[in-house]
Amino acid sequence: MKIKIAILASGNGSNFEALAKSVKKFRGKVKLEMLITDKKNAYVRKRATRLGIPDFFLDPKKFKTPLALDKEIFKLLKKKNINYVLLAGYMRFLSPFLIKKFENRILNIHPSLLPAFKGGCAIKDAYRHGVKITGVTIHFADEHIDNGPIILQKPVRVKEGWSPEELEKAIHRLEHRLYPQALKIVVEKRFRVRGRRVDVFPAI
Repeated sequence: MKIKIAILASGNGSNFEALAKSVKKFRGKVKLEMLITDKKNAYVRKRATRLGIPDFFLDPKKFKTPLALDKEIFKLLKKKNINYVLLAGYMRFLSPFLIKKFENRILNIHPSLLPAFKGGCAIKDAYRHGVKITGVTIHFADEHIDNGPIILQKPVRVKEGWSPEELEKAIHRLEHRLYPQALKIVVEKRFRVRGRRVDVFPAI
């Protein structure tokens, strides 16, 4: 049975592209069915067009509430029988409605070692704080911000003299490797969620 995934993104889309390319390694067992975005001019939409992936733009201004938007997203996901949803720079909070509909099936990526430096400015916050080590976290989304059970984490050592831009580049390089690894773990069902803990099993 083919596993179907959808990606929600709002911006540049470099993680979207890394994930799209990694799907090809599953030899047809996994399909990236769609991109859903809330930004009409997001560059990720151009990436989707170039890669031949269906692109759905939902204008938040046309929905009375965030919940109404999430219900429309759910309709799209249900119509395509989506198994997993990946957030790749999606800059909106998901409602409890959508989280519950896809419990432990929505993945999020965050550019820090959670629970440190939550929120949308994690790289800048870590740099300003003067940390020696930061990193990347892949976790299941829950009803709180950057909070769900952690699937994978990897560190990035901050080198002396680095600029914020150099740190950002290092974080993004790690993101592009780590997110496909987490996707592989999930679609191969090599995990078990126990409360806040995610047990990850080795590949056979």
